[in-house]
Amino acid sequence: MHYFGYKKGGLYAEEVPVGKLTEAYGTPLFIYSYRTLRRHFLAYDKAFGKIPHIICYALKANPNSAIIRTFASHGGGADIVSGGELYRALKAGVDPRKIVYAGVGKTVEEIRFALSKGILMFNMESDQELIEINRVASLMKKKAPVALRVNPDIDPKTHPYISTGMKEHKFGVPIEDALDFYMQAKKLKNLEIVGIHAHIGSQITEVTPFVDALNSIILLIKGLGENGINVRYLDIGGGLGIRYVSEEPPMPSDLASELIPILRDMSVTVIIEPGRSLVGNAGIFVTKVIYTKNGEGKEFIIVDGAMNDLIRPTLYGAFHNIIPVRKNRRKKILADIVGPICESGDFLGKARNLPRPERGELLAVMSSGAYGFSMSSNYNSRPRAAEVLVNGERHYLIKKRENLNDLIRGESIPGFL
Repeated sequence: MHYFGYKKGGLYAEEVPVGKLTEAYGTPLFIYSYRTLRRHFLAYDKAFGKIPHIICYALKANPNSAIIRTFASHGGGADIVSGGELYRALKAGVDPRKIVYAGVGKTVEEIRFALSKGILMFNMESDQELIEINRVASLMKKKAPVALRVNPDIDPKTHPYISTGMKEHKFGVPIEDALDFYMQAKKLKNLEIVGIHAHIGSQITEVTPFVDALNSIILLIKGLGENGINVRYLDIGGGLGIRYVSEEPPMPSDLASELIPILRDMSVTVIIEPGRSLVGNAGIFVTKVIYTKNGEGKEFIIVDGAMNDLIRPTLYGAFHNIIPVRKNRRKKILADIVGPICESGDFLGKARNLPRPERGELLAVMSSGAYGFSMSSNYNSRPRAAEVLVNGERHYLIKKRENLNDLIRGESIPGFL
């Protein structure tokens, strides 16, 4: 459930009219609902409440500091994949002892930074990384807490670009090789083996892949125990999907009801890494109609939002429901909603059936809280959009809109030019 809906013919974010927000902050605009963020986090916390657990929000979904702080204030940790995400998490108040660091390309500087801050654990992804973390920890006279990211070769039945747990993917170590990796890690003096990690993908709409992956990991944990390696943390990753249009993804309680019976007898703290399922439906992207245009056999609605703001439709062919901010009874048309960028792939929606909009009216692209602003860019030298957080009747600017000066900040022209 989310807190966006129509009242008196207009779309509201909690208790605030979306039109009022665009008057105050302009368009295009990302709007987030605090109540939805809180509701989704507490749904996970309650679902896994019967077992020791840490909910580590996956920052890549939306790294805004106010959103990170929302989850941290309710006891949440962070799943990070870069030094920049570590910096953001710490600045937003996340306890470093609740931060797990994944990613296949951790640099020496990033490893050093994370070690100096005392994070919960590194999720290692290769033998070279294993050796490098040990080397850096040795130079710092520290022991690095580590887990191995295991690739269970489970098909999550999602888009191939966001599937991560099969043999052909760059992530993790094949599960059949995992014991050898752990035995190698056990010999390294500056590593402390504390956990095991598996993440099979994103936007997963069935529980079965999670169950299959977990059963494989449980067998591995038992094998590790027989070899004198006892893990304290079992990181089951994230990836639970959301509804964009007609999907029927499981709720956190559905996931927990299937996994807890398997986990109940394990002497581990379970780490869950939700991202999209916390923030996806907690945000919308609002854009203004600039022009309408008749094309060859179709109509175009040209808006001020574009693929640089929300690239998922272009990148993945993803579907986001698009609705008018103000309801009307005009005749419906079939049209593509497109942006101003000089690319044929610049669209927010294709072949959409909606009441014919007029210039200056607003459209809301729903379910845009995840992988919206976080994947945005300045392509075509477009300043990035503002972000706003709504809590009841109050609203807060949590990211200023970029201006033209921001586009060239940090650039310099050599003196000979």
